[in-house]
This record gives sequence, C-alpha cells and structure tokens, in this order.
Amino acid sequence: METTVYAYARVSSNSQSLERQLNQLREYVKDERYIFCDVESGENFYNRKEYNSLVGTENVAPRLKAGDLLVVVSLDRFGRNYIEVRKEWEYITQTLKADIKVLDMPLLDTSTASESLDKRFIADLVLQILSYTAEKEREYIKRRQRQGIDVMPVVDGKRVSTKTGFPIGRPRAEHPDNWNEVYTDWKDKKITAVSAMQILALKPNTFYKFIQEEKRKTV
Repeated sequence: METTVYAYARVSSNSQSLERQLNQLREYVKDERYIFCDVESGENFYNRKEYNSLVGTENVAPRLKAGDLLVVVSLDRFGRNYIEVRKEWEYITQTLKADIKVLDMPLLDTSTASESLDKRFIADLVLQILSYTAEKEREYIKRRQRQGIDVMPVVDGKRVSTKTGFPIGRPRAEHPDNWNEVYTDWKDKKITAVSAMQILALKPNTFYKFIQEEKRKTV
C-alpha cells in the first residue's frame, strides 16, 4: 500500500507566523499541495477548514487514507483541548487507520509505534500526559485572564480595560428568529449542518457554539 505523507500547521491568529512550522514540515513533505494550514484557535477542531478537508466531514470525504501519515511540528499545533485532542487522535489512527508523527516528540509517532504493543502503549501514555498538560496550561491562562478582568473598573455596566480605556469583550451573538425550527430539523437529521448554517446565516463557530448551549440545557 502506497503511503501519502501530509503535513498540518496551525497558528491562532494572523499576527503569528506559520513559517517556522512550514520550514520543518517541508523536510517531510516536498509538494506544497500536501501541506495544510489553519489560522484558528487550538481549543477545538470543528471550525478548521483545512484540517477538516484532511480528516473529512459529514459532507466531505477524508483525504487521509489507511496507511497515510500526518506530520505536525508539535502537539499544541495539533490542538490544546485535552478531550478534543484525544478524540481526533483516536479518529485518525483507529477509524481512518492513518498514522501521526509529532516532530518535537519522537515517542508520538504511530508509524513506528505500530511495530510493537510496548511502543504503542508508550505513545498513547505520552499523548495523554502531554495533552493533559496542554489543557491545564490553557485553563491556567484563562484563569489568569479572568482574574485580570475581575479587577478592571466597571463603567456603565461593562468592564473597561485599564490599558485602552475601552470596554472589553465582543457583543454576545443573538440566536436567529428561526433558530428553534432549524435546530430541530438538524437534530432530527432532516438537514445537514451546512444547510442549517446557510439557512441561519451563521458561521460554523457560532452555529456550533449555539449547539453546545443547547446540549448543556439537557444535562
């Protein structure tokens, strides 16, 4: 079976550069068509256009096939959410039956870990430890940010940055008037997520944010 090697790079914002990652990834993937890049948060995977074109969606077949290899520079470029990282890792390696190679952590290389049960166990164990650490770091940063916000002065009911003098945060997104109807159709699998977003005129991150809110209501 012929192996196709893909590479994935990610930064969180346009102010960050992908070049350092790309320079390392080009050593493994010479054809730029097989290098996929996203400028998105590491907190989740659903709003990453390039990543999802690799692993597939409900409407798009995955590019990654059994025996293929996905190369990333580091685990935090793959993701920062512990639960999401584990889920995607298992989906790629167990469902798609492709391999993953993390360049700055040689133990996280399933293309070699498959040689023995011991190596596979070590790779899985290291992944759990590292992804857990990344998640704890993310929670720590959020907590520090929250503490900083809590000490900001309140003006007209809004927290105001002491550096800029302007209110912080984005206006809360409002549910479209037809949300309940479209959400019910999507939940009952009468329409796809893509169709629901088009009907509601919502971006993927907003649509799935509302979905999570609905799920929390039932817990």
